[in-house]
Amino acid sequence: MSERPLMLLDSASMYFRAYFGVPESVTAPDGTPVNAVRGFTDMIARLVTEHRPARLVACLDLDWRPAFRVAALPSYKAHRVEAGRAGDEVPAGVPEEVPDTLAPQVPLIMEVLAAAGIATGGAAGCEADDVIGTLAHREAADPVLAVSGDRDLMQIVRDEPPVRLLYIGRGLNKAENLGPAEVAEKFGVPPERAGAAYAEMAMLRGDPSDGLPGVPGVGAKTAATLVGRFGSWAELLAAVGDGDTRLGPGPRSKLAAAREYLDAVEPVVRVLTDAEVEHSRDDVLPTAFADPARLEELAQRWGLQSSVGRLRTALESAAR
Repeated sequence: MSERPLMLLDSASMYFRAYFGVPESVTAPDGTPVNAVRGFTDMIARLVTEHRPARLVACLDLDWRPAFRVAALPSYKAHRVEAGRAGDEVPAGVPEEVPDTLAPQVPLIMEVLAAAGIATGGAAGCEADDVIGTLAHREAADPVLAVSGDRDLMQIVRDEPPVRLLYIGRGLNKAENLGPAEVAEKFGVPPERAGAAYAEMAMLRGDPSDGLPGVPGVGAKTAATLVGRFGSWAELLAAVGDGDTRLGPGPRSKLAAAREYLDAVEPVVRVLTDAEVEHSRDDVLPTAFADPARLEELAQRWGLQSSVGRLRTALESAAR
């Protein structure tokens, strides 16, 4: 197995952070904001320089609120729809609640990726998490490094074949490189099945930002303790009704009261490992297949010369 990773980028997670991390005063010559484009391009250049991936895929949200998750749990991200994007036409790859000055930048980001020869990957009716989960699950030739600010992707980490998460929830400068040992230590879940156990802890704890109510009265520490007593989600659920003493009367009563939620939540939280992912091109580190003339045209038109230059240098260096 190669030491150089297959790098999987959670594109929306990254360009949202770029948008809020780079001032809107960063504009094209015509005054159009390009802060997200500039920041996103610089992030990729830095990641490629520091991690020298063998292959690189920018993964897309083709559906930010998939129907199968809403069918299982109608509250899933429902509050975000109510916030004002219900019924809006949103370009492919753009999630909900996109600021007015970010939405027009996303197609330009896609153009830069295409001209640079960086593959994009998406799956109809699925989130980027599902694309990343599927590509990570399939990979056997190279270690995998996923890059995201979404905690849900902590569930994909594994030792063999290696899958790690570069968690950028606090920004790239404070990125955390997480594998099973780190996730286990950080959240108190069993190291031998840290990824799956993290997902189970999240189901119990809930996540208001995604409309997951969790089990009332069960916080992160209690959730991790309960998950650690069982070998699987199915085993934990079975214990709710069969008097298993590992659960205890207090937690059992709380879980029993939330049984309808617990029976529904698993497909909402677990990322897919069998999504029908389609690539824009072979997921090989680019340069040879880039369109340098188009890339230069985009750089000149939108004032991206420095960022595009850094990206080109990073890709060419990693390809050697």
